[in-house]
Amino acid sequence: MANSQQTSVPVNFVHQDEIWKAHIKLEKDSADVWPEKWGHLTEAYKEYNASVKKNAIRVEPPKQLVGRSPPVPQTTQALVGWRSAHSHLQLEKYGTVHHGRRSFLKDLGWPLGACS
Repeated sequence: MANSQQTSVPVNFVHQDEIWKAHIKLEKDSADVWPEKWGHLTEAYKEYNASVKKNAIRVEPPKQLVGRSPPVPQTTQALVGWRSAHSHLQLEKYGTVHHGRRSFLKDLGWPLGACS
């Protein structure tokens, strides 16, 4: 069983410092090389941004499809179905959907007892 008195692993601060220095050097080197490798993207972005601003499309806010809600009921019992009781808040604007039951056998014109 491990010693329960030891709370942490000893840290080598010099080693941690060397790792940090290597990370910083890599970041600096990458920042120096980036314009040579990827600098062409900045001009392409500027051209794109200018064309977007020139051809900007106005977006209108969407129309409100459902009316304002009535005030929230005081009790939880009244909360059930409180919005559906008002006709102007119905989500089915075009009436209820009626999908009849279809039979594959009927579609083929076969008698209903053809398959068992």
